[in-house]
Amino acid sequence: MIHRHAETTLNRLQKGFPVICITGPRQSGKTTLVRACFPHKPYLSLEDPDIARLAREDPRGLLETYREGLILDEAQGVPTIFNYLKTAVDIDPRPGKYIVTGSQQFSLIEGVTESLAGRSAFIHLLPFSVSELEAVEKLPPDPFEAIIRGFYPPLYVREVSTYDWYTNYITSYVERDIRSIVNVKDLGQFQIFVKMCASRVGQLLNLNALALDCGISHNTARSWLSLLETSGIVYLLRPYHENFGKRLVKSPKLYFIDSGLAARLLGIRTSEELFLHPNRGNLFESFVVAEILKARYSNGFAADIYFWRDNVGNEIDIIFEEGQKRKAIEVKSVKTFSPEQVAGLEAWLRYAGSSSEDCCLIYAGEFPLQWKGIRILPWKQAEKSIV
Repeated sequence: MIHRHAETTLNRLQKGFPVICITGPRQSGKTTLVRACFPHKPYLSLEDPDIARLAREDPRGLLETYREGLILDEAQGVPTIFNYLKTAVDIDPRPGKYIVTGSQQFSLIEGVTESLAGRSAFIHLLPFSVSELEAVEKLPPDPFEAIIRGFYPPLYVREVSTYDWYTNYITSYVERDIRSIVNVKDLGQFQIFVKMCASRVGQLLNLNALALDCGISHNTARSWLSLLETSGIVYLLRPYHENFGKRLVKSPKLYFIDSGLAARLLGIRTSEELFLHPNRGNLFESFVVAEILKARYSNGFAADIYFWRDNVGNEIDIIFEEGQKRKAIEVKSVKTFSPEQVAGLEAWLRYAGSSSEDCCLIYAGEFPLQWKGIRILPWKQAEKSIV
């Protein structure tokens, strides 16, 4: 097993909460994580038809059979179980008794927050991070090769080609999950929608234009995008609220949680194709955003990252707050650093009144540098930009 940074957070939370909920995209490693961290707990998957039927027909009997606690995998499949979990926890509120996982984040959170408020803690698990793969010497040496390969665990523990795996992932998981939540009548149209989202990776979201290009209504596009977001496929980066005396854009930016999936949807098969592709910069930016999300989620933090852009085009790729400080991160997909690349950060320093120590540039190169007090981090150290 490749160790996950979330293990430390999971061990911390299970000392203080009766129910621990692990959410995240399908195939991100949730089951492997909980079974490794809790090897002595009984494990039940509610995707097993027999177990799911038992959970629906006799939930009280099921939980009483496992009085010492258990792991309930894909628990959103039987949402009524949460009401009985509440009763069981109220009777015996020992910390770390129940471990619950779910791939449909919205369904799981809705069930838990309605029934287990104050009794549960959440961890959102994304695919492997760069540092997790580097620790076991499985990280591709080139940033563009890593972006094409993607970061889902099966790609690093099975003998399977990247193209084949993503092709089947799209069919088996993305489309199946979407259809289980909402009735998508025209699956071909939905496939076009997902590909059009990939073509807009790293761009401001224009939902009207997206709907028009896909031949669907605005409401349908909004619904499908929301489903992709709650399923852990895409991430909408919201704009930072502070205007510094300038008019700001209000639309979010669209990113994919996994760069390999986005590249597959765009038809990019090799690192050479990616290097020459017009979306190279946007895909690299999407990769960095995902790395920062992985670092924050693994530590049990909320995302709480934003971008800043005014109406004349001044932009900072990532903004987050740390205490009273505003931290700014710029992303460049070049392998060679040049001083012109920090021009946006230097402009930000004038707008925000921040110091250069609160700014960072992440690039596709190999060496950490510093320029006028601004940290220049290589792609392998992207997560260090938030610490």
